[in-house]
Amino acid sequence: MAVLVTGGAGYIGSHMVWSLIEAGETVVVLDRLSTGFYWAVAPEARFYKGDIADRGLLRTIFSENSVDAIIHFAGSVVVPESVADPLSYYENNTVKSQALIAAAVEAGVRYFVFSSTAAVYGTQESNDPVVETAALRPESPYGTSKLMTEIMLRDASRAYDFTYTALRYFNVAGADPRGRTGQSTVGATHLIKVATETALGKRDRIEIYGTDYPTHDGTCVRDFIHVSDLTEAHLRALKRMREGGSSIIANCGYGRGFSVLEVLNCVRRVAGRDINVSYSPRREGDAVSIVSNPTVAFTELGWVPKHDSLEFIVKTALSWEENLDRMNSKIGLEGLAS
Repeated sequence: MAVLVTGGAGYIGSHMVWSLIEAGETVVVLDRLSTGFYWAVAPEARFYKGDIADRGLLRTIFSENSVDAIIHFAGSVVVPESVADPLSYYENNTVKSQALIAAAVEAGVRYFVFSSTAAVYGTQESNDPVVETAALRPESPYGTSKLMTEIMLRDASRAYDFTYTALRYFNVAGADPRGRTGQSTVGATHLIKVATETALGKRDRIEIYGTDYPTHDGTCVRDFIHVSDLTEAHLRALKRMREGGSSIIANCGYGRGFSVLEVLNCVRRVAGRDINVSYSPRREGDAVSIVSNPTVAFTELGWVPKHDSLEFIVKTALSWEENLDRMNSKIGLEGLAS
């Protein structure tokens, strides 16, 4: 059987493809290459260029490959952008996911792993690590669009022979320790990506949005997870469902948070150089503090993180950023985007 990875040319998706191949899986990738890169796809995977809402293309993929599972990464992920352009997020993240789910049900695909987000929680009343049963109060169209897809998956699993696992990511960062892929999107907004770019002189400064939050240093607090640990959680979710496990939702984080300023100080230490910082008011859609309680992932998936270290996350991100410079020089920006 084969696993279809949507968005498999993107940041997390490309790591997932490598992990699946190493696990002995047959992998099919569907990506329209709007933000992903063809070169990031492991050569052993079968690649289709196109949109996840293209029902004709999906029928072709399912007819040409014995797909029993989908791991769905494709979507838009920038919170401020979702606030400014909400309808595009509902179309790309929700409407198109509905088309993908419907095509999967039609084709008899039984297992579905969904790339969800901690943004579904928003700011909680308590500072305790958040559990999956916490109140769902997304503060951005991005978070709402993901929550709507979770609801569709829940209802589909009740109506059809269809099992899903929704993994609510906290802040994914870092890069493949073997240097095969990493966060390569031009203009990416992820904190550690931007900080490492600034440390290497690719940006002249990093912007901090808000220093008056009710946290220990006034900046937002987030739970960071290494991308390789995240892909391992997906592998375990897939294995569990194939062995008869029921549909579940699980947090993917380490259960401890770091503030924006703490992350920047870590990047300074690892890079051995200073970072130029400027300060701006709060952004709409940013929650104050979100830290995971990953107990469900530990107990239900048997997930054991291997890279629970902010320093390791930053080190691999920095190493990839330096590698990306060499790739830019060798291939050229046009080749990277093809």
